[in-house]
Amino acid sequence: MMYSPFLRPAPGVRGVMLTVLLALLPGIATYAWQFGAGILVNLLLASCAAMAAEAAMLRLRGRAAGLALGDLSAVVTAWLVALSLPPLVPWWLTVLAVLIAIVAAKHLYGGLGQNPFNPAMAAYCAMMVAYPALMSQWPAPGQLDFSAQLDLILGGARNIDAISSATALDALRTGLRAPGATVDALRQTPPFGFLGGSGWEWVGAAYLLGGLALLARRVITWHMPLAFLLTLAAVSGTAWLIQPAQFAPPWFHIVSGGALLAAFFIITDPVSGATTPRGKLIFGAGIALVAWLIRSFGAYPEGLAFAVLLLNICVPLIDMKTQPPVFGHRGGESP
Repeated sequence: MMYSPFLRPAPGVRGVMLTVLLALLPGIATYAWQFGAGILVNLLLASCAAMAAEAAMLRLRGRAAGLALGDLSAVVTAWLVALSLPPLVPWWLTVLAVLIAIVAAKHLYGGLGQNPFNPAMAAYCAMMVAYPALMSQWPAPGQLDFSAQLDLILGGARNIDAISSATALDALRTGLRAPGATVDALRQTPPFGFLGGSGWEWVGAAYLLGGLALLARRVITWHMPLAFLLTLAAVSGTAWLIQPAQFAPPWFHIVSGGALLAAFFIITDPVSGATTPRGKLIFGAGIALVAWLIRSFGAYPEGLAFAVLLLNICVPLIDMKTQPPVFGHRGGESP
């Protein structure tokens, strides 16, 4: 017989990571449905590379590999890297990105719980700067069958013009440079769907479903996702109301690119993000603001990864300035 109080035991690292992986499954399934099963190959490659890199680094550091490999943290990082990269990049780019995430962004700072930067976003930014052409190869929904995607991923001939399609964010940024171009006119072209990028609306809805599951399971708190989405909607909505011909509406920014993946699975990283309740709100809002500024005025169509890394730098200051008062004290001093 059990007696009150009934306390739920805190989940371990493995339990949390397994829940995150399960919450990503709806998004992965929808991704494969819209853009082909090539993403599944990338996920497998990324997972294998992450486990191998994790084991190698643990051995070099003289740590026991068994327990650390079983916590699934490396697999979560691998999946986030693979889902952030275009699904048609060659296998070596996926492996290289995962190695940067695990070796450089994680273990060189001390391993799990010590990294100041989000490993997946650090890897994405490195690949974007080093291989911008390969990082622009995004297919349109249903453009290539699985055999063609597999050939491209494993090293087949690459005709970039034939296999790549501009994302809605890239098409918007490039199209608005033409004289007389307007957002409404550009949104009638093929890369755009009903609300955002064609196909990405469904993927974003699936990420939202997984994110709500994480909130229901209390794996993440509401602070960062809500602050991020509300701020992104507020700043993009304000610009759209002032100049609708040159700025996309807020729903476009929310469902396009990696906004919903970032809101629930990336910025909520408990290691590299803010830890205080008010700090989480500032952190999420800051990422949204910087991401929108890069999307609207920067050289890259998607600014989420750069925004995450910039706000990671600010985390110590954010946490220091948002610490709640100690019980029994007022304003940091004894009453």
